Order: sequence, then C-alpha cells, then structure tokens
Amino acid sequence: MLTHTTTRVLEPSDLGAALAILESEPVANAFVTSRVQVAGLDPWRLGGEMWGWYADGRLRSLCYAGANLVPICAGPEAVRAFADRARRAGRRCSSIVGPAEPTALLWRLLEPGWGPAREVRANQPLMVTESPSAEIAPDPLVRRIRKDETEILMPACVAMFTEEVGISPLAGDGGLLYQARVAELIGAGRSFARIDDGKVVFKAEIGAATTQACQIQGVWVAPEHRGKGLSETGMAAVLRYALADVAPIVSLYVNDYNAPARKAYWRVGFRETGTFMSVLF
Repeated sequence: MLTHTTTRVLEPSDLGAALAILESEPVANAFVTSRVQVAGLDPWRLGGEMWGWYADGRLRSLCYAGANLVPICAGPEAVRAFADRARRAGRRCSSIVGPAEPTALLWRLLEPGWGPAREVRANQPLMVTESPSAEIAPDPLVRRIRKDETEILMPACVAMFTEEVGISPLAGDGGLLYQARVAELIGAGRSFARIDDGKVVFKAEIGAATTQACQIQGVWVAPEHRGKGLSETGMAAVLRYALADVAPIVSLYVNDYNAPARKAYWRVGFRETGTFMSVLF
C-alpha cells in the first residue's frame, strides 16, 4: 500500500497540531516549543518557517527553518522531504541542530550542496534532571541578573559564545540581535550570575522554557576562576531556581569532549538520556 505524503509551510491555523507533536517530546523539543508557544506559527514572529510533513493527510513531523534548522520527531522519510525543501530554498541557517539520528541523516543529504561545515559536533549528550543532587550545595551568591546589570553581564556572554561557537556574536550586525536576546533573557528573569567586584565569575541562562521542561545554556566560568568547583555550585544554584520557578524537568546538552563539564553536571544531578548533534556554518 502506498502512503501519500506531502510537505508544506505550516500556517497559524495549524498551531494545535504542531504543538501536539512538539509536546510529545517535551525535553528534546524544548527550544522550538518555547518559541512556538510565544510566537505561534507566523514566520515573522517565529523568526523562521515551520515545515510540516504529512502522511495520509495527518501531520507527523516538523522542521523549524530559521537561524537554526531543527528536525522534530522526524523519521527517515520526513528527513528526506525536509532535505529536499532545504536544498531548494538554499542555506539560510547558521546551524543544523537536533536529536543526533535525524540530524545526521539531514546533514548527509545536505552536505553535498551545503558543505563543508565549519564544524560538526556529532555527539552532544543530552542531560536531564528532575531533582538536584544533595552532594553539591548551591552557591548563595548566584542570583538573577537585573536589567541595570546588562552591561556587566554582556562581556561574559560574548566570551562564552565566542569560546563555544568559535565566532564572535558581535560579527555581522555588530551584535544587535545577540544583545537583544541577552536583554530578553534578563527581562524574563532567566539570566543568572555570580558577580564579584563588578565582574562576572559564573553565569548561565535558562534559554528555553515551557511548562513541561526547560533548557539551561550559556554556562561559563571566568578563566581565572576555573578549577575551583564554581561550575558545580553555580549550576546547582541555577538548577534550584529552574525547578522551583520554571519547569519540573531541566535539561542541557554538552559536547562529548568536554569531560570536566560532563563530570560537573553529573555531580549536580544530571543524567545522560540521549544525544544531540550540531552542524555549524
């Protein structure tokens, strides 16, 4: 029996069906779900298109196509359909990111036309926790950042991004979009740091948040303070805020080669439950 499939850009009227798919995997989809819950499916507000893959008239898979290309609940057939659409549209994203298996297939299909990538991070453990470890006491000096402290926090954010991604977020538009994102997280009460003598010692953000799950990002310790356990006590503090105020499940993903960070997250209470992959352009 042949299955009729089709792919199209979703419209605002498709919101309910799209959310049903996104919320079926609340941890893995937290980043895109949080955007859709706030902005809906209007491309202007969402910052990109949401592609839907249909089988026999039913929406089965999604792909967010904005600054990131993100396959969502996508099997091989859906991934191939999304790759076809992406090839026709041309590369507009700065990265492809998502669960490792569909992301790897998507990249294999797109690499001949889009490659080479600047970097491929094929194994990024997805870590999750519902409760903090009693082993690590939260740093009492880690707190929410105020709006009037944005200028103090920004150099640390730029340093973290440059160190992690390999390029400065100030390139291109002079950092306007990045600064707006940092300000957005501060305004939402999802930016945390320890500031000693006017300088950021530790920082992290809750970058994506839904009622089901949230995702910590941007974890950074000032180089002169590394090796002192501040990543553990700082993360324990952010985790306490996240579980109390944001969502019952907290996640993050980390590069497999970053052994110190993985060890620190394990000690704080995270466990590895899956694998993400990122392709950076």
